[in-house]
Amino acid sequence: QAQLVESGGGLVQAGGSLRLSCAASARFFSSYSMGWFRQAPGKEREFVAGTSRSGSNTVYADSVKGRFTISRDNAKNAVYLQMNSLKPEDTAVYYCAAALLELAVRNSRAYNYWGQGTQVTVSS
Repeated sequence: QAQLVESGGGLVQAGGSLRLSCAASARFFSSYSMGWFRQAPGKEREFVAGTSRSGSNTVYADSVKGRFTISRDNAKNAVYLQMNSLKPEDTAVYYCAAALLELAVRNSRAYNYWGQGTQVTVSS
């Protein structure tokens, strides 16, 4: 069973950057594709970015494409989300998730494990 712990959230001004990290306790971390999701107040959880087991394939939501970059380090059991050019509409709780799949998927129901989330607030 995988345990996921996010970190790196905080308060940043519009146009700024943050780097989120997700540490996984999974013994076989490289067996999981990983995803980042977010949930803003009053809204449903939405897909942000995903990476395949090896990290060679990535997918992004249109709203973050070109601004966010997902990466992973299988030697460190970690996945990252570099967020640049942040906008107030990026404000949300960000969650990392693990799916026992080769490729990243956008559907949250495909993910087996979830972290507790980290708050990202972007001020205008």
